[in-house]
Amino acid sequence: MGNFIDKLERKFGRYAIRNLMYYVSAFYVIGYVFYMINPMIYYQYLSLNVNAILHGQIWRLITFMMFPSNTNIIFLVISLYFYIFLGNTLENIWGAFKFNLYYFTGVVGTILAAFIVYFVTGDVMLLSTEYLNMSIFLAFAVNVPDMQVLFMFLIPLKVKWLAYFDGAMLLIELVSALFRGNYGTCIAIVVALLNFIIFFFGIMRRQYSPKQFIRRQKFKHAANQGYRGYAGKGPAYSGPAGNAGGRTKTITRHQCAVCGRTELDGDHLEFRFCSKCNGNYEYCQDHLFTHTHVK
Repeated sequence: MGNFIDKLERKFGRYAIRNLMYYVSAFYVIGYVFYMINPMIYYQYLSLNVNAILHGQIWRLITFMMFPSNTNIIFLVISLYFYIFLGNTLENIWGAFKFNLYYFTGVVGTILAAFIVYFVTGDVMLLSTEYLNMSIFLAFAVNVPDMQVLFMFLIPLKVKWLAYFDGAMLLIELVSALFRGNYGTCIAIVVALLNFIIFFFGIMRRQYSPKQFIRRQKFKHAANQGYRGYAGKGPAYSGPAGNAGGRTKTITRHQCAVCGRTELDGDHLEFRFCSKCNGNYEYCQDHLFTHTHVK
């Protein structure tokens, strides 16, 4: 699973939407404005109504995501800030492509849930991204379980305890919906949890070893016709260093100790040194939080 996602990233990574949660939050704000003007605008023209979609209103496949996460303006602002924080953190940990894939897989899963319920039962379930957002928090908690937040702005709690509560609420709602015969909600919750589980085994459990990468890089450098290295007067120096022994040298200032990318591989790349690694190991934004620390 992880290798497949890596192949997708190499092929389509350049199309990833960076800072995705800013755009998602903007959708929520637009939906909130419509909801305040008239709540029926959303339900009549924007919601995930499968019957309407099958009759040509295909824009609903996108606009259903506008349903605001909260109709109280204060709690809406708080929730949007929280979603942006979660999304940006996961994007920094996984990389923009993997977070895009996680989010849009959840969106597609929600749409499929609505279609399945419609074709099986004939009911129109106006699903939103509520359960997808809850699964994003679960993914966040798995990556940074010991981060401390102020619950209700007063009580300091580690994220993992809130995640346990979040997961318990999902399971309780799943069982409750099952007993009520609300199969649309059941499928939406199951899809959100499956999305989390698939990505947990495909992305979150993967560990990167800088030591293994460095050994491979040394071998490649010894066998390759060219190499990257530091030269010139100090770290600010960059540029071609001429030809030595028939080999063309490319001077770089940064190189990720996991994937080997440098600033020459893209203007969007950022590099940071890890304070927990024993030595001067530098990582790109995709591997700064996911590598195995060198001791």
